[in-house]
Amino acid sequence: MNQFCSKISNSLNGNIEVPGDKSISQRILILGSIAIGTTKIKGLSSSDDVKNLIKNLKLLGVKIKKSKILTSVSGVGIGGLISTKKKLYMGNSGTATRLMLGILCNQNFEAKITGDKSLNKRNMYELIKPLRQMGAQINCKNNNLPIIIRGYNETMPIFYEQKIPSAQIKSAILFASLNSQGLTTIIEKIATRNHTEILLKKLGAEIKINKFKEKKIIKITGQKELKARSISIGGDLSAAAIVGSAALITPKSQIKIKKVNMNKTRITFFNVLKKMNANIKISNNKKKSSEQIGDITFKSSNLKGIHLGKKIVANMIDEIPIFSILAAFASGNSSFCGGEELKNKESNRIKSLYEGLTLCKIKVIKKLDGLQIIGNGKNNIIGGTKIKTYYDHRIAMAFLVMGLASKKKIIIDNADCIKTSFPNFITLMRNLGANISKRK
Repeated sequence: MNQFCSKISNSLNGNIEVPGDKSISQRILILGSIAIGTTKIKGLSSSDDVKNLIKNLKLLGVKIKKSKILTSVSGVGIGGLISTKKKLYMGNSGTATRLMLGILCNQNFEAKITGDKSLNKRNMYELIKPLRQMGAQINCKNNNLPIIIRGYNETMPIFYEQKIPSAQIKSAILFASLNSQGLTTIIEKIATRNHTEILLKKLGAEIKINKFKEKKIIKITGQKELKARSISIGGDLSAAAIVGSAALITPKSQIKIKKVNMNKTRITFFNVLKKMNANIKISNNKKKSSEQIGDITFKSSNLKGIHLGKKIVANMIDEIPIFSILAAFASGNSSFCGGEELKNKESNRIKSLYEGLTLCKIKVIKKLDGLQIIGNGKNNIIGGTKIKTYYDHRIAMAFLVMGLASKKKIIIDNADCIKTSFPNFITLMRNLGANISKRK
């Protein structure tokens, strides 16, 4: 396996950009594929997840041309994908898998979706149930991949009230509703990232969003063709969170990350950092393609512990691994709850974080849907262990960051998984001054 280790680093400094937002990249590729006309995309993510999605869309008859700067997607209309005898291999991407299951509900043919070992273990029941209600025939074993799905020309509209806050499930149902004869309603008790709603509005879908008390009500009427648009994608906020966090815990460090997506449903992590006494500054705010973009500067900080509730965790689900690392360096106790969805990510992240932090001599108490982390304070993290990543890119990157400010090196058992979201992570970190090397 491709093992890497990180060691204590003197300082991290530089002005950089991170790859385009992966969530938006996957959504616009799929929506562009079923729109009328050619969608032109700037800033598309270069992750393996996105590369696999492009391959699959091409297998389904979509013409996609990619250059260094621009990606062009020639749409085929909502029900215009063509069948393929080949399996649709999704790699490690739970997002792309769920989104594709949603869009395949509108196609009158059979398709088989599969992924790597990690993805094939992830339970899809919470999505399979509403998609079956919409008319899709879905065959699988124990609600896991491989999944064989047969769509239907006109899906049934449904009323769906979320149990688990999941932007992926919400988006898949919205995609499945695009060819429904009628109104599909989704009730979000806890709001999740809204990139899908923004893109659907931009491409001309008949979608309305209202709030009632603390609930978000999304209504979409199907059978309205989407129109291609030009889209510019900002930097991936989750990638920026990991890189920037490294500056917070290493001495004499300052990293400025430019043109990051600053969507209100995604910046919860930065609000949490401010409450943890982090020295961060957001500047140069502007709007691009209906999304907020800005620059973020991170400086060395003395962090303090914080407790996160369910609503906060729902809006920073991808940042919980790096939050847990920062909590270890903070003074005082930190905790989070309401992380049920974390158990069904690339790994069971509650379990992965508990194991890794414990090995690094951090006192951690595991709860049913969260962790309590007893902070050791700055300059008191031991490290000196090998971390099992469970082929989870966010676990791998988080613990490499931890090693940059630990007394002893931290080894991760497999760095290949990082390519699923952030292929140039190690190179970028080294250029900033990070002491990360391949273990021979």
